[in-house]
Amino acid sequence: MSRVYNFSAGPAVLPEEVLREAAEEMLDYRGTGMSVMEMSHRSKAFEGIIKEAEQDLRDLMNIPDNYKVLFLQGGASQQFAMIPMNLMKNRVADYIVTGQWAKKAYQEACIYGKANKIASSEDKTFSYIPDCSDLPISQDADYVYICENNTIYGTKFKTLPNTKGKTLVSDVSSCFLSEPVDVTKYGLIYGGVQKNIGPAGVVIVIIREDLITEDVLPGTPTMLKYKIHADHDSLYNTPPAYGIYICGKVFQWLKKRGGLEAMKVYNEKKAKVLYDYLDESKLFHGTVRKEDRSLMNVPFVTGNTELDARFVKEAQAAGFENLKGHRSVGGMRASIYNAMPVEGVEKLVAFMKKFEEENL
Repeated sequence: MSRVYNFSAGPAVLPEEVLREAAEEMLDYRGTGMSVMEMSHRSKAFEGIIKEAEQDLRDLMNIPDNYKVLFLQGGASQQFAMIPMNLMKNRVADYIVTGQWAKKAYQEACIYGKANKIASSEDKTFSYIPDCSDLPISQDADYVYICENNTIYGTKFKTLPNTKGKTLVSDVSSCFLSEPVDVTKYGLIYGGVQKNIGPAGVVIVIIREDLITEDVLPGTPTMLKYKIHADHDSLYNTPPAYGIYICGKVFQWLKKRGGLEAMKVYNEKKAKVLYDYLDESKLFHGTVRKEDRSLMNVPFVTGNTELDARFVKEAQAAGFENLKGHRSVGGMRASIYNAMPVEGVEKLVAFMKKFEEENL
């Protein structure tokens, strides 16, 4: 069977080249006579895998030496608790709520201290990014939190908020490694890898060293302390070894493709194909304010729920998988992460044009 065009929001499409390489090494990783799935995380071979993965990520993102890279478990959702447990020294934090995941992070932070919702786009179903140039930042806030790219709603911060000197914490799960990032603008930047980087089960945390302390909230479990993982080079317990191995292969794939500058150009070209069509279509239209559109997640609707459902069904039959929108939004969503080839988007648009002709 030939591979489909997989527009899933996550777990999502991975580079075919990476999957083939992993398949070749499945039974015997570089002469060890075993799969990475079977390998001790304390072995020389795995030590090489995780160290090389970290170095490649540091190279790709130009991560300064005073930031630690942690390969953790629990997904982005566990970070919703881990962040306040480790960083909420004054028990105060400011949250900008631009989607479901930022909202969940805010609600979780409320358990541990005073979380202030200082801006939100919920009034218009999270279809835009609020103006964050002059926010009511709390004087005693330990950090300001954002979800940089909103997977469900298809919005993206094009300008980081003015935090007025406070530490910025950002969830970049669905835009991770899609474009260059200035890591020094953040105190902590993190993301689940199952959208742009690897299989579900790994979350990568990049955290400035001065934020890693023993001073955490009382009752914080050992496994949820950044210091424990930083001190043990992400090997305090058995890590998601196979997932880290695949992430490492994707980092090398990105380097071969010219790094994050090249990916940004490619992703802009790819998204333009779909957005240009949505802007001229008489049947389909995007749901996001133009200046806030994500390069990774593109939600769109016809305005008719029955027609939306028919489109999703016919698209699937034609080899375009996972186009159904999130249940909270409806309609359709095409997630066009790094590994989605431009031909996939071009073919989707051709299919949409045909569907439009038949249904107008």
